[in-house]
Amino acid sequence: MSKKLTMGDIAKMAGVGKTTVSRYFNGGYVKDETREKIRKVVEETNYEPNQVAQLMKAKQTMVMGIITPTMDSTTSARMIMMLDEYVRHYGYTPLIINTNHNELREVKSIENLWKLNVDGIVLLATDITQAHKDIVSKLDIPVIFVGQEYKNGYSIIYNDYQAGYDVGCYSAKMGHKDIVYMGVNAKDEAVGIIRKNGVIDGLKDSGVDHVQYLETDFTFETSGRIVSKYLDNHQPSLIICATDNIALACYKEIKNRGLNVPDDISLIGFGGYEYSQLVSPSITTVRYDNEDAGYFAGESLLKLINGEKIEKKQVVSYVFMEGESVKKLS
Repeated sequence: MSKKLTMGDIAKMAGVGKTTVSRYFNGGYVKDETREKIRKVVEETNYEPNQVAQLMKAKQTMVMGIITPTMDSTTSARMIMMLDEYVRHYGYTPLIINTNHNELREVKSIENLWKLNVDGIVLLATDITQAHKDIVSKLDIPVIFVGQEYKNGYSIIYNDYQAGYDVGCYSAKMGHKDIVYMGVNAKDEAVGIIRKNGVIDGLKDSGVDHVQYLETDFTFETSGRIVSKYLDNHQPSLIICATDNIALACYKEIKNRGLNVPDDISLIGFGGYEYSQLVSPSITTVRYDNEDAGYFAGESLLKLINGEKIEKKQVVSYVFMEGESVKKLS
């Protein structure tokens, strides 16, 4: 991405003063001949004046961009709240953009934040496409990906494989062999591939070779519909879910059929949501340290802004939380 043009650059190209260009953009009086000169330069350069003009005057704006795919995720909320507190402590103002899982909007938001002259960007990523790589490689500000590994840049990731592996080993230890794994699309590499592979490898290394796979999305509604259709034809001993939200959708459908957790069907989730511990029996789950992820993101971005070196990849820890939702069969 080429160097951002300033109002001073436009003034030089048009052969006028900077204050004249400022009046042009702010609707003030400019002679017709001069106005035409400025207009031609603006069109030829595709110049767009920064909407936050004051930010253009500072080398550091003390504003940090945060892009999140959703505002109603428990894990994202935990991470963002810690990140917000951390950067505010150092005098930064977070500018948060919600993309509603829209990849095009996500890429556009990166560019828009750059145009707003933020000092750096934290992206809570569900996918890293070629478009993400292209735009980030051209930026002159630091960007940190959280949740997905960006091999050409900086990432803060969750230990999805090992967490999944632990869940697989635990499930086998509890005697379960008729197992369904409800996962999400492989576009989300961390949850859709790495977490799933960890579960399957943990089961396989513990003597369980066959696992039925059901693909859903992150929503409660879709997950409930898919598991309901599956339960019409088969009742497994255990359903392992890629998130607690999916596990709770399964919990509801199991109850709707007059069945019990864990006596009839056992459940395991990932996320450690508070409400997964409020149901009875409580859901066995994995809680990632989202607060640490927010702390690492804030600390790392500030270091990059200040020209310090950081690790390309940082891994966030987790805790296995054994609830009451898994029955021991043998």
